[in-house]
Amino acid sequence: MAAAAARLGWGAAARAAGLRRRLYDMMNPYTIKKQPLHQFVQRPLVPLSAALCNTVRHMFIQTQDTPNPNSLKFIPGKPVLETRTMDFPTPATAFRSPLARQLFRIEGVKSVFFGPDFITVTKESEELDWNLLKPDIYATIMDFFASGLPLVTEETSSGEAGDTLGSEEDDEVVAMIKELLDTRIRPTVQEDGGDVIYKGFEDGIVQLKLQGSCTSCPSSIITLKNGIQNMLQFYIPEVEGVEQVMEDESNEKETNSP
Repeated sequence: MAAAAARLGWGAAARAAGLRRRLYDMMNPYTIKKQPLHQFVQRPLVPLSAALCNTVRHMFIQTQDTPNPNSLKFIPGKPVLETRTMDFPTPATAFRSPLARQLFRIEGVKSVFFGPDFITVTKESEELDWNLLKPDIYATIMDFFASGLPLVTEETSSGEAGDTLGSEEDDEVVAMIKELLDTRIRPTVQEDGGDVIYKGFEDGIVQLKLQGSCTSCPSSIITLKNGIQNMLQFYIPEVEGVEQVMEDESNEKETNSP
């Protein structure tokens, strides 16, 4: 009995000594250096803000192929320009858009186009692999939307927007052409990552400018002749043909349409 009591007394004393040692280690500021680093990185010391978490988690960008193998449509799941479009065929034309400027900084990007709810990026050549370009494009778009900066920093000029909008000065035929373009043709072209802008009507010929993925698309002529021209001629007998307007890059400015 005495021996058992002695063992129990020794055990209690040992446990007390161990507890004092652990308490000492916890209070000693130098002891923390001896402990494994992973014990201190398992939990974040400062929790991420809810706004940042929501921005990262809720930003899911989809891609969609276009008829142009060099153009890819990026759909951020958020409004881009909502009711209009803007074309940036060269880096010099992107001075009014912070996002367009950032996208042009990615090596291999040739042109950028903003739609109501999508962004079309065109690469310089077919030799460039989209799998190499897409990560940088994804990151640029996500960072921009997370920043809260405006997509366009200045009011856009009315240049081509005025050409596309109906006007009281338009005669009946021109008004019908613009209405058909706006309600039937442009929505279809925008589905393919591009747009078509009215530039004029003279001697039965409708002058149009293609933008976005349609600019350098191999099938753009087919789109003009078999698609747009046939529809315009079907509804408007005065239309004899459709002609694509090509502007010199040195004189091009960013274009927008409502």
